[in-house]
Amino acid sequence: MRGEMVHVVAAVIRNRAGEILTTMRHDHLHQGGLWEFPGGKLERDESPLDGVKRELREELNIVVGAATPLIQVPHHYPDRSVLLDIWEVMAYQGEPVGAEGQPLRWTPLAGLRSSEFPAADRPVLTALRLPQRYLITGKAEDETGFMAKLEDAMKQGIQLIQFRAPELAPEPYLERAEKVVEMAHQAGARVLLNGDPAWVERVGADGIHLNGHRLSELTGRPLREGLLISASCHNERELEQAAVVGVDFAVLSAVLPTKSHPDREPLGWGRFSELVAAAPYPVYALGGVDQSHIGQARQNGGHGVAAIRAFWGG
Repeated sequence: MRGEMVHVVAAVIRNRAGEILTTMRHDHLHQGGLWEFPGGKLERDESPLDGVKRELREELNIVVGAATPLIQVPHHYPDRSVLLDIWEVMAYQGEPVGAEGQPLRWTPLAGLRSSEFPAADRPVLTALRLPQRYLITGKAEDETGFMAKLEDAMKQGIQLIQFRAPELAPEPYLERAEKVVEMAHQAGARVLLNGDPAWVERVGADGIHLNGHRLSELTGRPLREGLLISASCHNERELEQAAVVGVDFAVLSAVLPTKSHPDREPLGWGRFSELVAAAPYPVYALGGVDQSHIGQARQNGGHGVAAIRAFWGG
């Protein structure tokens, strides 16, 4: 029996070089010998932020000045269930030390390996590697106009792109996909295709975005490890299916009223927050949102915002 879910608070802490602090769990503990983000169990009647501050004071002998929510991960081990509540520390005083005798290390983000962490911590690594804006490409009059809009989006700092072009047949789509991937990679951005997972390796893309139909047909990850998988979700059932497939992240819509679907009842931020709380992976808000909603999305458990209109040719 797993029993009651244990609420655990933990923190992502960076030094001036941008390296991330992790600590090793003592061998006698659950998941002992693995690295983790420092933290511990939330005490009764304690807010998550107060819990983070207390744990870091006790474990690392530092005083947290400012922190912001990053992600909550519900995870079920065979013998227990945990809600991992991760915060990003923006400011702190003191020099972290292993106050409880635990080994610690500073590592660049690129050097953190998921196999070194408990399963509940692994979506945190994904979240750290995802930007807060996810562009879904829209239409253009022709390919020249399309590529110009894409270039403009990347000049505005877009680093994650879903190449969506339902008006194109497979071969024209793939021909343009090669150009999209080349331009994006030159700018340091990543591209997910909205189409057949088999196309990803063919054009050198970074992953696949699954629409509702493709998501419903899968029982596991359709791509090798190292490639990204995202999915479109609109309700609890689809979010659960995305977890079964093992997506790296999802988009949940529609959060607010949209011009494209004015008759569709939006989720609203309250329902968005409820649905995201059960998802064991990062979730972007989609539908009626733009860059100004990033803070609100994060306050409600989301990772950021996904959009067409707000990021495409604006």
